[in-house]
Amino acid sequence: MKRRNFLKTTAAASAAIAAPAIRSADAQSRAETILVVVESGPNSMDIHGVGTTFRSYGACWNLNDRLLTFGRKTLSDGTLSYDYSKIEPELAEDYNVAADGMSVTFKLKKKAKFHDGTPVTAKDVKWSLDRAVSVGGFPTFQLKAGSLEKPEQFVVVDDHTFRVDFLRKDKLTLPDLAVPVPVILHSELYKKHATASDPWAMEWAKSNVVTTGAYRLEKWTPGQETIFARNDDWVGGPLPQAKRIIMREVPGAGNRRALMERGDADVSLDMPPKDAAEIKAGGKYKIVGVPVENFFRYVGMVVTMKPFDNPKVRLAVAHAVPYEQMFEAAVYKRGNPMWGGAGKPTTTDWPQPFPYKTDLAYAKKLLAEAGYADGFETTISIDMGEATVSEPEAVLLQQSLAQIGIKTTIEKIPGANFRKAMLEKNRPLHLASFGGWLNFPDYFYFWSYHGQNAVFNTMNYKNPALDKLVDEARFEADPAKYAELMKGFVGISMDDVPRAPLYQLYLDVGMQKNISGYTYWFHRQLDFRQLVKG
Repeated sequence: MKRRNFLKTTAAASAAIAAPAIRSADAQSRAETILVVVESGPNSMDIHGVGTTFRSYGACWNLNDRLLTFGRKTLSDGTLSYDYSKIEPELAEDYNVAADGMSVTFKLKKKAKFHDGTPVTAKDVKWSLDRAVSVGGFPTFQLKAGSLEKPEQFVVVDDHTFRVDFLRKDKLTLPDLAVPVPVILHSELYKKHATASDPWAMEWAKSNVVTTGAYRLEKWTPGQETIFARNDDWVGGPLPQAKRIIMREVPGAGNRRALMERGDADVSLDMPPKDAAEIKAGGKYKIVGVPVENFFRYVGMVVTMKPFDNPKVRLAVAHAVPYEQMFEAAVYKRGNPMWGGAGKPTTTDWPQPFPYKTDLAYAKKLLAEAGYADGFETTISIDMGEATVSEPEAVLLQQSLAQIGIKTTIEKIPGANFRKAMLEKNRPLHLASFGGWLNFPDYFYFWSYHGQNAVFNTMNYKNPALDKLVDEARFEADPAKYAELMKGFVGISMDDVPRAPLYQLYLDVGMQKNISGYTYWFHRQLDFRQLVKG
């Protein structure tokens, strides 16, 4: 209650502070500017950078082009969504897969230019993809998920013809060229800022981006706002309607809500579930909510740290989670429950509920069997970049664990640092989320359960049997065999309990009624190119 009252009392003051900066858009034609409010903004302009946050993905998506992109479709409720089944050219004019299925050749758009007017060539494409597979960390792992692993795979045929040679036939290769990572950069300019110790100009690229996208970076003030200006020379698709996008960082859900209700902001991205639930029922602006595919929020446990190296302790925690309370109090039921499922997976639906439920008596029994009858002390780590959800979740989890003897303190990690903290894989108990960009369950597990350096395996979990099934599923073309493999690796993760899934959240976006064209994308960021202001 104190926190809610605080938000109410500070909303007006904060809105008053934010409004002048927002209304400055009037001088540059407010009708052609879309003002987006967010909790936190990008921390880097380099999609390949170490620790680049999810909000940077949105910036990079709009600032850069890739060879390929996805088409769009209309969902049953009329909402527009990307279409995973339609792969279309973006920077490429067209593409052709070889008859033997072991390479793909791209013809580049000859009028494509970088933001400084320099023509794009196949040499830029090669350098950019070489960079992505060589810098390590997230970008290299992402492309490896589609069997894009070696610079030798990327071949310049001529100035406007480029070929990718396949290491193996992989269903994920072409889709992986359409995710945010394989961006095409101005290679000669980046090389000028490279050094012997930084051959890919990673340091310079944190705050500089010269590429081909529909928008160019006009101004970036970290912690405050990012301004994107339309690139009128863009050839990657139809020219966007909005000439300028201002992404304003407005901490506090109440502050963002006040700005939307006053009409000072056009779009509120990643709305807190409470606001979305209330405004959906009759607010001044509209809410679009889509279940995030291939995604769930979870309680993670680092299995290499005591006492979570004991599977009975992990199972005890999974049965001490107050699922229903967290679902109601933290996300106002804006999602699909991922608890209370059958003991083993019975379908290939994904995501699907896991076989845990709140049962404190059973949880205490398991702790005693594990040798922790008197409980233990640990830490719950949360992301303050999503505090409106993570704080109530953490408090409810803390209270429930205390009832079985587990005493916890809550570590509040700033949003800009949370991903880096999770990649360290040393937060014994944590609340986090993961969503796989490419919509296959084996892809989800490859990223977040696989023991061979899976980047988002925040639990540091390793099980060779699970890894083997995931690896086989990646290349299995027979639907029946794939289903058997999928049920196998999901079943193992249910038994081993490295994490307890909570819910599949909705991505809720608030928009003024004169905004149209919003499209749900797998990366959960705004595609500015498709927004229209009436």
